Amino acid sequence: MSIERVLQTAEDEPFLEKTLRTDTPILLSDDGKCRLEIIGWIKTVEWLQWYDVVAEPGGILDSDAHQRGSIECLSVLEGEFEVEVAGVIQTAKSGETLRYRCDRPHTVRNVSSKPAHATMVCILKAAVME
Repeated sequence: MSIERVLQTAEDEPFLEKTLRTDTPILLSDDGKCRLEIIGWIKTVEWLQWYDVVAEPGGILDSDAHQRGSIECLSVLEGEFEVEVAGVIQTAKSGETLRYRCDRPHTVRNVSSKPAHATMVCILKAAVME
């Protein structure tokens, strides 16, 4: 189904889709301490990716560079995360959001002494970074 089909006027039949938790794909970090549930729509994966992130204390998520101009937004729900991009480090606590270039290698770490929870949205090919 195309995005145009989803956004058609109200006179057309509605679009409403439900995904069960058991059908949600899960990724694990190399250290096994970070769990990413892919909660975004698979049909938008080429330009928008959306994850629910849970990280154990000390959990590290190392990522390779995405496409040029891509940005990530990490919104912390619980705990404290640190993001490092090209040697620059910033932290965010519950209620705070970090936005950063992800078109270069980047690292997300749980720097809390307890599990941390966040949502992460990756916008690929973002023209704002040109």
